[in-house]
Parts: sequence; structure tokens; C-alpha cells
Amino acid sequence: MWQLMMSKLAPPDRTGAYIRPSSSFRNFVSTEADNPYQPATARYRLFVGTGCPWAHRTLVTRALKGLEDAISVSIVYPSEGGMWVLESETFGCNTMPELYQLALPGYQGRCTVPVLWDDSKKAIVNNESSEIIVMLNSEFNEFASNPEMDLYPLDLREQIDEWNEKIYQSVNNGVYRCGFAQSQAAYDSAGSELFAVLDEIDRSLLRSRYLCGDRVTLADVRLFTTLFRFDAVYYSLFKCNVRRIQDYEHLGAYLRDLYQLPGVAGTCDLEAVKRDYYGNLFPLNPGCIIPAGPDPASLLKPHDREKVPHKPGV
Repeated sequence: MWQLMMSKLAPPDRTGAYIRPSSSFRNFVSTEADNPYQPATARYRLFVGTGCPWAHRTLVTRALKGLEDAISVSIVYPSEGGMWVLESETFGCNTMPELYQLALPGYQGRCTVPVLWDDSKKAIVNNESSEIIVMLNSEFNEFASNPEMDLYPLDLREQIDEWNEKIYQSVNNGVYRCGFAQSQAAYDSAGSELFAVLDEIDRSLLRSRYLCGDRVTLADVRLFTTLFRFDAVYYSLFKCNVRRIQDYEHLGAYLRDLYQLPGVAGTCDLEAVKRDYYGNLFPLNPGCIIPAGPDPASLLKPHDREKVPHKPGV
């Protein structure tokens, strides 16, 4: 029975390892002449679940760039059956499957968040978080209050992309590979890889404040939303319990540093995170008991990361 429920929640491969399905909508907002999705203010919105780390990336990027007035946000909540339900009716829709059907009648795929939505066309532009944050970083600068902040600068892109590839496989998706593993071998492999990369990141943070030096980049944004959830959810519920992030010499302070950047804390809702994971992943938590801790106030403690000297290549 447990394996049947887990297979519906997270279909495995033949070894019992969790494989994340690909996103379906991959259009881009840009100023290219023939592109139907041109940058504009008050035209696009994000559909996000506040408990979801992939959606959280888009909220952090929106906050860092200062796009709150240009791009609106619609909140969704997971139902007991795993469906995302809209906070309020939008375009006649009450659920994400209904919204996907509005955008593409007959659509049969997964109805995930985040979604970058075009109000004027009633269309899904993109539902791949890694691509949405690239667009938010570069395509709306004329409407941003922090247009000078470049989270994906040309001179660092190769380094950012290298970190992103490693962090996605081993950390962002790695915690899910641990939590949704359906064999001991799959779990052992994912867990070993997860903590090997966390150890590597911790060592790298000895020589630079952020992953790519003294500037915040999209690599930090993508890592942050997993680290924020780690001690509260992944450590226990997903069996990622070799070490907590706060137990690391540098990662704990790095997490506090990112959390304390202007606007970031306002995107973080730890109670929603715990509610969504512990309350809705029934096969992993049959009693749906939501733990009391940890206290998010700990993220406001001093981090002293501004004192880290940048030593490239050390």
C-alpha cells in the first residue's frame, strides 16, 4: 500500500529512484520583434505556492529586483489530494488544473507551480522556475526598482551555470531524491551525493561570501530556497539527517546572510512550508502532525559574512 501511494506521489525508475518530470511551457518574455510576450508592467503575474521551493525562487528574485509593482502574485494552496487550489477565483478558475485548461484546452500534463502567466492573453508563458528567474532578472529592468542588480552577469555565467547544475541535481532535487526514494540503494546514493555537495559548498564559502564571489547571483537564489526548508522539513521528513544546515561552519551563516537581504524575509513563510510538507505528503507523514519548530527568529542572528575576504581559486 505504501509503495502504491508513493508511486502516485513520486513515480520512480526501476531502481526505486525518484525522477523529476520536465516542465511543459517554455516560452520567454523578451523584446524580440516577433515575440508575443513583450516586457510590460501589470501584464504578467506569478502563480505560486508559498511552501514550494521552486516557486519561492521566483518570489526571491522578484523581491531582489524590486518588481513587486510590475508583476503581481496569486497564491495557491495544496489540497489533500495534491491539487493546487487558487486562493481566490481567477479568470473563472479555482484550481491550477482549471487554469492550465484555460491556457491550453485538452492539456494532460502536470499542473505545477510556479507559473508565469500573461493576463492579457490568458496564457501560460513558462512554468519552469529556472527560466522564470532568468526572465525576472533581465527582461523587466525598466519597471524594476533595483535594475542595477544583475543576478546573472555575463562575467560570472559560466561559474553560475556550473553551480546551478551541481546544486540542482544533488541538493535542490537531491532532497527529494532522498525523501521519495523507494529503495535503500536509491536513498543511500542520493544522500551520499547530497551531503558531499553540501560539504563542498561549505568549504567554498570559506573563501567567498557568496557562491560566485562577493555578489549575490541566481546560484545563491536557487540554493537558498532549499536551505531555508532544510532543517525544518528535509532533515526529518525527507531523512536528510546527517547534518543540519545550522551545524555547518559556514552554510548556516550564509543562509542567515541571504535571509537578511532586503525583501527576502518577506518571501519566507516557514509555517506554510511545514503545513504544506507535513500536512500533505501523507505517505511520508501518515498522522499529518506538524512539528512546532524550528524558530525562524534564529535566521535573524548576526552572520558576519560581510567580513569574508574574496579569494578566487583558493
